[in-house]
Amino acid sequence: MSRISRLPSPLLRAAACTGVAALALTACGSGSGSGTASTGSGSVKVGLITKTDTNPFFVKMKEGAEKAAKENGAHLSTAAGKFDGDNAGQVTAIENMVAAGVKGILITPSDSKAIVPAIQKARAKGVLVIALDTPTEPESAVDALFATDNLKAGQLIGEYAKAAMKGKTAKIAALDLAPGVSVGVQRHNGFLKGFGATDKDVVCAQDTGGDQAKGQTAMENCLQKAPGINVVYTINEPAALGAYTALKAKGREKDVLIVSVDGGCTGTQAVKDGKIAATSQQYPLKMAAEGVKAVVTYAKDGKKASGYTDTGVTLITDKAQDGVTSKDTAYGLENCWG
Repeated sequence: MSRISRLPSPLLRAAACTGVAALALTACGSGSGSGTASTGSGSVKVGLITKTDTNPFFVKMKEGAEKAAKENGAHLSTAAGKFDGDNAGQVTAIENMVAAGVKGILITPSDSKAIVPAIQKARAKGVLVIALDTPTEPESAVDALFATDNLKAGQLIGEYAKAAMKGKTAKIAALDLAPGVSVGVQRHNGFLKGFGATDKDVVCAQDTGGDQAKGQTAMENCLQKAPGINVVYTINEPAALGAYTALKAKGREKDVLIVSVDGGCTGTQAVKDGKIAATSQQYPLKMAAEGVKAVVTYAKDGKKASGYTDTGVTLITDKAQDGVTSKDTAYGLENCWG
């Protein structure tokens, strides 16, 4: 792949990036890449904006986009927030990419509502905008959405947890994401739906930002508030592993059921190791690859992707429950990411 970083010197490279706030096209960063050997004007320009560039989920998403861009003769520019929730950075990235002449932008919104005005401006200039993984609010703010059915992902682990409890009274802790992020709301609501519960049945709810250390702190807080917790729903596997650490410190790791969502390789291994009972696996590489293909199609014939495309979800566990469809960790590890 060609790299825009092939400048004559580090000073020129730095100068090219001067003034870009919060986020920059990663063509100006170390490890920037184009999805094609050609960066000529004939290449379809595609932008990918993720929430962060450190989360394995988004690392895999970028890999999928790079591969698809190379296969489809497109030029890929990428950007990532400094942290999950960096809406201002994503706005800057959209503006930079539109100015650079991209034909389409793929974005995982950090704030599903606050990003909408920037997306509307890009679309008004003829840029195809596709949300990946996380829908905007409203969903119609983008041309299309390629994502896991997050409600279903939550519902699968809710159904699993209900079956695994085998009639025992559940005292549920919910380790959530953050306010204003639709993916977190959908997974939470899906879990409750699958379990046949409501928020009134949740004895402790804490936001974690999907972070392992924050997940541990949240679990510690919940154990202080409600020591009898026996079911833990987590927004993702880092939060789940944080919860496991807190439970293990109290000697409770074997009598509390932890379920989660994501299907990353570390998380799937944690299922195999018995730290997490089950997880709903999603497929970020597919989201990004399909998004790149959609932008190339739009550039070639003007046909816009529209509506919602479900990129799939699979329940992964080695302790299958009657009535709940699942696959084991051997399958999970073959299809994991990160």
